[in-house]
Amino acid sequence: MTYKTRIGVYGVIPDDTGKRLLILEAPNHALFLPGGEVEGQESDAQTLARELLEEFGVAVTQGALLGRASEYFYSHHRQTAYYHPATFYAAQDIRRVQAPLEDFNTLMLMPVELAAAQLKRPTHRWAVAQWLRLTAGSAPR
Repeated sequence: MTYKTRIGVYGVIPDDTGKRLLILEAPNHALFLPGGEVEGQESDAQTLARELLEEFGVAVTQGALLGRASEYFYSHHRQTAYYHPATFYAAQDIRRVQAPLEDFNTLMLMPVELAAAQLKRPTHRWAVAQWLRLTAGSAPR
């Protein structure tokens, strides 16, 4: 099988309480962290900012690098096999700045434990686990 490389950048973005994460539900009901594919020569910060505007109409403050993880998967929607290396960041301070540009996704704040268990991609679940480790030493939530 031939795999198309699709490089991505995603954010683990809690609400003010730190108890819920910003999550995107695709039309097929799969759950994902906010973010997406790098376009052209975009930096990670530019990719995450663009994707958040497109998907949610929000801006955030990008925080610590959580790490990089890769996976192989087949997209039935796109009828394509992908190699998907992705970079994950913590972020905070969700600010609504416009209406989302995409209107086909469901946007939600989901309890952290639920998101950690139900995200479709194993790399996204891994990133939430990294974020939980990073925040374990911070103020009580």
